Amino acid sequence: MANNFLRWTLMFCMFYWVSGEGCSLILKPSRVVVAFGEPVSVSCEATRHVRVLGWESAISATHTQHDLSVQWKVDSLIDWIEEPICYGVFFTAPRQCEEKLNLVLYKTPDSVSIRPVNHTGPMMEGKEYQLHCEVQNIAPVQYLTLRWYRGQTEVYNHSFSDLTSSSPVQVSSTLIITPTKSENGAQYRCVAELDLGPEGPQPPPAVTSEPLNASVYFPPMFLSPEPEVLDFIVGAEIALNCTATGNPTPVYSWLSSHPVQEKIENEAVLTSSTLLPGTYTCIASNTLEKKSKQFIVKAKTRDV
Repeated sequence: MANNFLRWTLMFCMFYWVSGEGCSLILKPSRVVVAFGEPVSVSCEATRHVRVLGWESAISATHTQHDLSVQWKVDSLIDWIEEPICYGVFFTAPRQCEEKLNLVLYKTPDSVSIRPVNHTGPMMEGKEYQLHCEVQNIAPVQYLTLRWYRGQTEVYNHSFSDLTSSSPVQVSSTLIITPTKSENGAQYRCVAELDLGPEGPQPPPAVTSEPLNASVYFPPMFLSPEPEVLDFIVGAEIALNCTATGNPTPVYSWLSSHPVQEKIENEAVLTSSTLLPGTYTCIASNTLEKKSKQFIVKAKTRDV
C-alpha cells in the first residue's frame, strides 16, 4: 500500500520538482569521495514536515514517510555511474524538491610506466627526444595530474580536466627533451596524482613510475682546452695534464717531436723527469669525436 502511494505521488508530481536554494533538503555530507569498493553512507534531512522522503538510486534506493531523515548506505560501492538523488514530497509549497549527491568514486592506477619513443640506447647531446608516460585504469581522469620529474625537479605537468569519463580509462603524456652532458645519469620519473579536493584523501594519492636513467653521449671536452706552456728544469719532474670529460669515456694518445721513453698510451696525465723541450700533443677521443690539446715545454736552467 505504501509503495503504491509513493509511486502515485511521484508520478503525479514529476513535472514539479525543484532543487537548489528553494529545496528544503540538506545532504550530510554534500560531497562524498569514495575509493572503489569502499563503503559509503550519506544522510538526507528535511528542514520542514515531509510526506515522503527518500533516495532514488540504482542501488540501495530507499524511502520513508513522515521521518525527517533518510540514509543512503552502500557496503561496497563499485558502480561507476551511480548518481544518488534525495527527493522529498511536502505538505506545503514547494511540495516537491530534490538534491543530487555530489559523489566521486575514484581508483588509483594499476600501473604508471615511462619509456622513450622510437629510441633505444644512449641519447646524443643536443638531439631532441620524446619520453612517453602511460597510466593504466585510473578514475576519474579529470582529477588527474601527471607530473614529470628530472631528479627532484618537476619539469612539466599535464592535467586532464577537459575529460569527463567517470569510469577507469588509460591516458598518456609526452615529454620532449633535448639532453645536455650535464643530464648524463639523470633520472626521469612520471607521477600520477589524483587531487580529489578537500573531501578526498590527504595528501592526494600518487603512483610513481620506475625511473628512466638517461645516458647521454657527448664528445670529449678538456678541463682546460687552451695550449699550455711549461718551463722545464732538467732533472725536475713535470706533469702534462690532458684530462677530458666525455661519454663514452675518452681514450688518450700522445704525439711528440721527441721519442718518449715512458709508456703513455691511454694516459690522461703524462708525468716525467726525462722529457725534452718541444711540443707534445694529446688526443682524447671517443666514438663521437677526437679533440687535441698541445703542451709546449721550454727549457729553463736552475737559478744559482
